[in-house]
Amino acid sequence: MNYEIKNSFIKAQIKSFGAELNSLKKCDENFEYIWQANSKYWARHSPILFPIVGRLKEDSYFYKNKKFTLSQHGIARDKEFEVIQNEGDFIEFKLKNDEKSLEIYPFFFELNISYKLDKNSLIISYKVKNKSDDRMYFSIGAHPAFNTQIGHFLEFENIKSTKRYFLDEKGLIYKNQDLNLENSKLYLDKDLFKDDALVFNDFGINQVTLKNAENKSMVKVKFDSFPYLGVWSKPNDAPFVCIEPWFGIADEKNTNQKIEDKKGILSLQKDEEFYCSYSIEI
Repeated sequence: MNYEIKNSFIKAQIKSFGAELNSLKKCDENFEYIWQANSKYWARHSPILFPIVGRLKEDSYFYKNKKFTLSQHGIARDKEFEVIQNEGDFIEFKLKNDEKSLEIYPFFFELNISYKLDKNSLIISYKVKNKSDDRMYFSIGAHPAFNTQIGHFLEFENIKSTKRYFLDEKGLIYKNQDLNLENSKLYLDKDLFKDDALVFNDFGINQVTLKNAENKSMVKVKFDSFPYLGVWSKPNDAPFVCIEPWFGIADEKNTNQKIEDKKGILSLQKDEEFYCSYSIEI
């Protein structure tokens, strides 16, 4: 089911399937900021990445000497969430483990995703609770896609140079290389994503603004304290770009595949909670 939240400035729509944001507009305009999942390019809008971000080596990991198979970005994006609160400008969804999830991710958990409108910003919050008796290992991340056109660019506030991880053909990290930004700008073109996503591990990057050719802001994504950022589109002139704050990252090429040793992994003790949030301003 698709739900709408609205205030005097903006309105958003979120599906219960995947708790996925699928529309974001100003109330006095019809322009759609969120990519509309044209399957010619990419058939999603803004999936939730949980309990992993990116791809695992051989799509598998080991926990307590047992091998588990888990596909790219995990299970949450393909699960039906329960609506637990629904007000005019706020909605909250919950996902719990089930029999099927335990076969590939052997932890009892609660995942809450909420969307709150604040003037012309949408605040997206994630809460993860460990309901297992043992320590729980997980990652979580966002994957919102925004409509773009020729001439659009990304502006990184006060960032002149940083480092970028490269992913191989299997989606695994295999090198880290310096990246210089022209006046803190990253121009979107068909060659930018020929080597898959641009992945950053730089706490200096805490907001990215999508701007048009006239240097006017369209979308500003703010994400304090997220250790990783992905920037991605299809390498075929697809008219969208994803700005993805992450707590987690794809496996390294030489990983031992033990989940407790995974790069960027988080953990929670029994009944402990993890909370984070980011915002989209239009």
